[in-house]
Amino acid sequence: MDVRPVGVLLREWRERRRLSQLELSIQADISTRHLSFVETGRSRPTSAMILRLTEQLDVPLRERNALLLAGGYAPAYPEGRLDGPQLGEVRAALRQVLAGHEPYPAVVVDRRWNMLDANAPIARMIEGAAAHLLEPPVNVLRLSLHPDGLAPRIVNLAEWRAHLLSRLERQVAASGAEDLRELLDELRGYPGGPSGADAPPKGPQDVVVPFRIRVDGGELRFFSITAVFGSPLDVTVSELAIESFFPADEATATALRRL
Repeated sequence: MDVRPVGVLLREWRERRRLSQLELSIQADISTRHLSFVETGRSRPTSAMILRLTEQLDVPLRERNALLLAGGYAPAYPEGRLDGPQLGEVRAALRQVLAGHEPYPAVVVDRRWNMLDANAPIARMIEGAAAHLLEPPVNVLRLSLHPDGLAPRIVNLAEWRAHLLSRLERQVAASGAEDLRELLDELRGYPGGPSGADAPPKGPQDVVVPFRIRVDGGELRFFSITAVFGSPLDVTVSELAIESFFPADEATATALRRL
């Protein structure tokens, strides 16, 4: 496999963040001349310099390790298994959050939007989805927008689809991840937008994009909150997110308590 020089990779991250060499050098407290030498390969950066620059560029931990390897150094951040003993406390914390959120739905996803864990109410929401969409790893974006998934039951499909695609577009732009770009292209090919003609108008109570889905003959309305770990030092932990759904009206809260 062809590994590109670390200077080239650093320059690409700087350009992705839309920073000039002067701006980055000021943030990293190094000279513009030295940064230029690093990017052009005239100077070999130390591991500490790579970490300093990637910190200022907000490079994900996985890619920081890749930059270190490209520079000839060992990775600085471990990558534990979520089902392994080293992440046992993290796993227990996630389960506590999921259980504590019931009777409202919540799901744990990785950077690819694959479902790693979920609480019981999620099972009620995804009932009726095609079996091929429920085979691990279950991708929650694919499950949501696929015609064989939740899409036929989402009342405001065009609106919700546009919201999810926008989030994924921002993630692709921030990370440059090719696998996420491929997922984005796939999801764009699904029906359901972009005109939004099938989306009911938002009510005066809507302050965020609602998620409206038909369950057991009725309609449930949610808004979602995404939570991540603060200051992670493990690649796996840095890529975890909890998507929690809250009732957007009292009728939904009552229905979920009953279910």
